[in-house]
Amino acid sequence: MGGDGDLRIGVLALQGDVSEHVTAFEAALDARSEHHAPVVAVRRAEDLAGLEGLAVPGGESTAISRLIDKNRMRRPLLEFGGGIFATCAGMVLAASEVHDPRVDPLGLIEMTIERNAFGRQRESFECDLPVNGLSHPFHAVFIRPPVASRIGPGARGLAVLEPGTVVVRKEPHLALSFHPELGTDLRLHHLFLDGL
Repeated sequence: MGGDGDLRIGVLALQGDVSEHVTAFEAALDARSEHHAPVVAVRRAEDLAGLEGLAVPGGESTAISRLIDKNRMRRPLLEFGGGIFATCAGMVLAASEVHDPRVDPLGLIEMTIERNAFGRQRESFECDLPVNGLSHPFHAVFIRPPVASRIGPGARGLAVLEPGTVVVRKEPHLALSFHPELGTDLRLHHLFLDGL
């Protein structure tokens, strides 16, 4: 890849907190280069052309799964050569196995996901989470989060919070069960960008 100024990042814009991801990646790219390509909203397969990274946002994983197929984006996403930054519902979609028949995951990372692992909306919470590779804990916002109950070969867990793994890395992909785009700490965005 070229320098940081050449990195082109998109956000899957079918459902979920798209604008927050665009804003966070714009800020991360601004910190790395004065001149960078704008972060783009990806709604069609052709929008993926030329991207090095794609955020798959939180939202409703069953709805996003249906919309991926409705918009004929499953094969283009499977063939996408860049990295995936998957948060919350995005982590569910990046998995190889989900214990919910309503979700047809993409299988980008070999892992088994349990949806809503901590309960429903009222069990949402925030905490300071130690993450391997970061110098100090990351203040994480969990909203009906999933967890990985199993991680396959080639992937590694970077953070665990009972009952499972909440950060999974398989270069160039990074899957998070929480919402880093809702805060101002961009270290996980930079960790992802460093791997592209």
